[in-house]
Amino acid sequence: MKEIGETLKEARENIGITIEEAANDLKLQPSQIEDIEAGNKEAFKDVNDLKFFIKDYAKYLGLDYHEFVDEFNEYLFDYTSRLSLDDIKKARKRVENSKKQEEKKVVSPYTYEKPRKFSMIKLIIISILVLTVIVSSIVIINNNNKNSNKDDKPTENIIGG
Repeated sequence: MKEIGETLKEARENIGITIEEAANDLKLQPSQIEDIEAGNKEAFKDVNDLKFFIKDYAKYLGLDYHEFVDEFNEYLFDYTSRLSLDDIKKARKRVENSKKQEEKKVVSPYTYEKPRKFSMIKLIIISILVLTVIVSSIVIINNNNKNSNKDDKPTENIIGG
């Protein structure tokens, strides 16, 4: 990583660009340029960000950025292949803890969205069930009324004749 940074620094100095100019043009902080040139990987939270910064910086300096990306990938492979399982477990715990910290953040009552208790599908199903019960009740009541009306009517007996 240090070799990548030294090569980028040397190219920048040969062109005559200051760290501030490069940082301004790349929309980075001058400290980020200094960390890249010093090979300080630990200054960056995400190695993918560092990889893209190196790529953009090399491209900005007119260098073959593919070579720098390949070299960084090799460095990263060498670095990660030497990680112990304990280091990986520690890193996972840090990620889990940071996620828990994010979950515990205070939420403003003005921007907090309450979770919906009923989804639209549940609402539709409940509505259909209620309508079915109502329609069934109406049909049963009408049938009962018709049957009771038949019983109330006088029946004519036709006896022979």
